[in-house]
Amino acid sequence: MRIPFGKGSGLGASAAPRVGDMSHQPIAPVAGPASAAASVAADAAAVVPSVPVPLSSPAVMPVGAYEPPYYAVVFTSVKTEAAVGEYGETNERMEELVKEIPGYLGMDYAGSPGGLSVTVGYFRDADAIEEWRSNAEHRAAQKRGRSEWYERYTLHVAKVERSYAFERSHGFEGGPGGHG
Repeated sequence: MRIPFGKGSGLGASAAPRVGDMSHQPIAPVAGPASAAASVAADAAAVVPSVPVPLSSPAVMPVGAYEPPYYAVVFTSVKTEAAVGEYGETNERMEELVKEIPGYLGMDYAGSPGGLSVTVGYFRDADAIEEWRSNAEHRAAQKRGRSEWYERYTLHVAKVERSYAFERSHGFEGGPGGHG
């Protein structure tokens, strides 16, 4: 999982968790096509597929590592019970629309059985984020989200200074322990 909740938070074993700390929430990848439209319906109902998706499944694939620096916009939310139906349609439209932004790199999504959703959008630069933030159709969806679909959310914008990826090879890579 690309989002290690609770790791490296600086909280010692005896430290009390912060108010609103959700690091104990289990996060599971939600299977679906490249467009997360199928996972939106599952997320809106706050369920994770009952059949585990093999981690090697091509449907579960994180956004690749890019040459830093670039930006990650982390949107963490809990939806209302009313976030069924039109939310999925709007979410699908937003996924189509953001792809038109020059500098948009991709998106990762995860949802927990308890209803916590995490979406991480990756952008080449701050100008791309600003273009997405100020898009009129996106602004209208945000307004509707606050009035109808979200119980609560947080948004974090971070500059990525280091990035790397790993993908398990199914062939022999040579050397002791499989290292080349």
